[in-house]
Amino acid sequence: MGLVDSKVAIVTGGGANIGEACAKMLAAQGAKVVVADINLEGAERVANEITKSGGTAIAQTVDLGDESTIAALVTAVMEKFGRIDILHNNAANTGAAQMTRDAALTDMEAEVWDAAFDVNTRGTMLMTKHVAPHMIAGGGGSIINTSSGVSLLGDILNPAYSASKAAVNALTRNTAAQFGRANIRCNAVLPGLVLSPVARAQMSEAQLDMIQRHVLLPRESVADDIAGAVLWLASDMAGFVTGQIISVDGGICHHQPHYADMMDMMAAAG
Repeated sequence: MGLVDSKVAIVTGGGANIGEACAKMLAAQGAKVVVADINLEGAERVANEITKSGGTAIAQTVDLGDESTIAALVTAVMEKFGRIDILHNNAANTGAAQMTRDAALTDMEAEVWDAAFDVNTRGTMLMTKHVAPHMIAGGGGSIINTSSGVSLLGDILNPAYSASKAAVNALTRNTAAQFGRANIRCNAVLPGLVLSPVARAQMSEAQLDMIQRHVLLPRESVADDIAGAVLWLASDMAGFVTGQIISVDGGICHHQPHYADMMDMMAAAG
């Protein structure tokens, strides 16, 4: 018997990277998983792989910038499974076109700032808005938001992403407070640098090496590290845990930051 046996879980951004790992781990532990992604092809691939492995999963498209698709997703899940027990708000706007423009505040285009908050924060809020009533009707549930280690510390790059994820932390605590008496728990996981193909493509080897020097544990982070924390928070083992902001980063946010290293690197690069 799995840790989330027979529970129904929605994982946004489930078509690749961290979301894929979380969807597969939840399914392996008995959950019926809805793999939701703006990239339906990716969601279908993950759902098919889960099904072939003996799990239960369906793929659904969702655009977190469009509330009507969120409402349609939740309606489809309720029609298919009749309940929602777990919501993993994992999707974020981390495409190269967005992140490379998320740089100096003096040059920041308002549309870049708005695009970060539109998906990362507003999308998380809207998913919670549409799912929470069904959790209440079903007797409770667990909401897990993916935030980020950069929500806690100042840095030189990606201020829009960082600020949007700090807002997710506040939203997590407010969600926990609003729905706790309805037996809904809400927590956030804060990954450090998870070396997905997307992350590797966006960073130089020098940047990767610099960041890895500040991780306390002697290896790189992988998506399953985050999935393990999500599984625990989704399960009854964390049944009295709510409103928590939990770093899953190998300790990178819990010692002197890498500010000086980044400054030296950027100066050397001109």
